[in-house]
Amino acid sequence: MSYTKKITLILTLFYGAIFYAQENFTGYLEPSFAVNYKVTDTYSHNFSFVNRNYFFNDEAYQLTTRHVEFVHFSDLKIKPNQSISLGIQYRFRENFEPDSENELRLMQQYNRTFKPRIMRYGFRFRSEQRIQTSLTRHRFRLRFTTDFPLQGENLDVKEMYLVSSTESLLTVAKANKPSFDQRFTTHIGYFLSEDIKIQAGLEYRFEDYYQKTEHVLFFTTGLFLSL
Repeated sequence: MSYTKKITLILTLFYGAIFYAQENFTGYLEPSFAVNYKVTDTYSHNFSFVNRNYFFNDEAYQLTTRHVEFVHFSDLKIKPNQSISLGIQYRFRENFEPDSENELRLMQQYNRTFKPRIMRYGFRFRSEQRIQTSLTRHRFRLRFTTDFPLQGENLDVKEMYLVSSTESLLTVAKANKPSFDQRFTTHIGYFLSEDIKIQAGLEYRFEDYYQKTEHVLFFTTGLFLSL
């Protein structure tokens, strides 16, 4: 069995065990598409489209759409391994869940990476203002990421790579108790060409774990195009 297949099997068994062991569980399928456009060596844009669908909800298997969203980030490199970004996102939920609200999200972000050897490490801090008709929430996110090629010391075309991350989140809003979340993500990617990457993986979330913990599992896929 190849190294990649072993990793895939271990991750599937791990997340599967969590899935069958937990209550208050929701499962999603989330495909996405992103385009990165480099304006200069230090300034770029990122546009993405995300579609989130239930595969397990209300203690039953189902396949229904929860929302779709459009996201844009403007990214400025301030050093070779550091960048700052501003983002805007709009999430359409009312069309799919009439009792829910659409959401406008404003985002501010700082990112830093290190690559001492084969592995690359990244730290990201992001603040968000999640604006809905009934409530505005402020969220603060801190993420640690590592990625490395699965073949050789450098990632080349037609080769695979692994990306893993953990992220802590704090959400506050007027007249609401603070909410704490924790996320764990693992993706396997394929460097299809100089301009195209594809990824697939899993994300597990512990949401509002200081109060009534919600367990959420995502099966994600992504296509990334660089212009």
